[in-house]
Amino acid sequence: MKKLPIVALIGQTNAGKSSLLNRFAHKNIAIVAREEGTTRDNVMARIDNRFILIDTAGLKDPEDDFEANIQDQIADAIDAADVICLTLDSSKYPDDKDKQIAKSALKSKKPVLLLLNKSDLGEALDTSEFLHLGIKPDQTFRISATTGQGIKELKTAINVILKTGASSLPDGTDNQAGAGPNHGPSGLDSESATAPESRLSRPSLKIALIGRPNVGKSSLFNSLGQKQQALVSSRQGTTRDVNRVEIKFHGQTLEILDTAGLRKPGKREVGIEKFSALRTLAAIEESDICCLLIDATEPHSKLDQSLAGQIIDAGKGIIIVLTKADLVDDTDHILDELERDFNFLPYAPVLITSSATGHNVTKLFELATEIDETRHQEIKTSELNKILTEAIVEHIPAGLKNTRPKPKYIVQTDTCPPWFVVHGRDLQLLHWSWKRFLERKIREKYPFVGTPIFFSFRDDQSPKSRNK
Repeated sequence: MKKLPIVALIGQTNAGKSSLLNRFAHKNIAIVAREEGTTRDNVMARIDNRFILIDTAGLKDPEDDFEANIQDQIADAIDAADVICLTLDSSKYPDDKDKQIAKSALKSKKPVLLLLNKSDLGEALDTSEFLHLGIKPDQTFRISATTGQGIKELKTAINVILKTGASSLPDGTDNQAGAGPNHGPSGLDSESATAPESRLSRPSLKIALIGRPNVGKSSLFNSLGQKQQALVSSRQGTTRDVNRVEIKFHGQTLEILDTAGLRKPGKREVGIEKFSALRTLAAIEESDICCLLIDATEPHSKLDQSLAGQIIDAGKGIIIVLTKADLVDDTDHILDELERDFNFLPYAPVLITSSATGHNVTKLFELATEIDETRHQEIKTSELNKILTEAIVEHIPAGLKNTRPKPKYIVQTDTCPPWFVVHGRDLQLLHWSWKRFLERKIREKYPFVGTPIFFSFRDDQSPKSRNK
């Protein structure tokens, strides 16, 4: 995978940067809300496999160390960027902060584009009101993240700059800068000027970090990514968006997803936290394997068990990760408690880690790839039916209402997660304990480490019985 250039969106809070990133990516990646300061981490998206777009937090004066940390991340994004896009609300006159941001961006000697967002609004100001920021008119774009106005032209201009390596747009590039505030929308860009590169690379293995607030997800995320991308703080609820980083491990691409901490539904605040919870649940659905993080310094709760249940119901691989192990003297009693309270997950591996010391951090990659292999494992029908016969002989199936269900044969119909269909007679009356016994028999020979397996029981009746 070649290194893609980086385009950074900077500007004050509530200028529409997150909406713009979502518009570019054609999906909701960053959380969008009217509340200022929604974005705290640098959220990234790969655009048409041509460049990486970074949505930074809104620039403002740091009031404390926590806010200063956020602003440092923005500065890092600017340093790493190949193109800087200063995003402003075109319905508001630029103030001194906007001037300072523009000055800092131009001082970097990198290509700087001025994006006048919300230009579809009737109160949008004329382009001439923003000339004193020092950015040339041909570097200015009137856009609307809501309607898609000007997005196609902006994307084309970015691609031209990245392709030519120029510090500004070549002459003749149409950016509609001189158009008035109410010119018609250009619509959503479906493709760039040239076709995107072929995506024949192997699909990445997506690993989501799931857990309650303040269990160390962002610290582990940073340790795995070997860089300070996510914001780490002792405050609860620091991460709101789903942050991502791609890592190469033994030739395979692993994509790590850092999610917001989930609290009990009744304790979630209305607004941003509700959106973050939905985004986290969506990350579970998107991922292949979920790492359920549990703080070694705090007793695990019913919520941890509930999160594990959601992961299993979604059919995802699971690793129970015990974090902050360096802060406890003995982890044996914690492991005993986990074995007792998570007895419904006997196949889930437990990994003891410490992001501070790096203990067992890279072991997570090994476990994830091992689980991925088991999720793709296929068992021959002959082997499955041998196991089924042994299970019937060892424990005759019991049914309800004085019936005797008769399983006849079993086949595997799917992988990721593995799915098995048992055919027979009166299987709808089969007792749940025998179904669990059959699963144990299969796992004795094929452990399917870290992944749930599912069963369907299908009654095969003769046409005469079925008609009756």
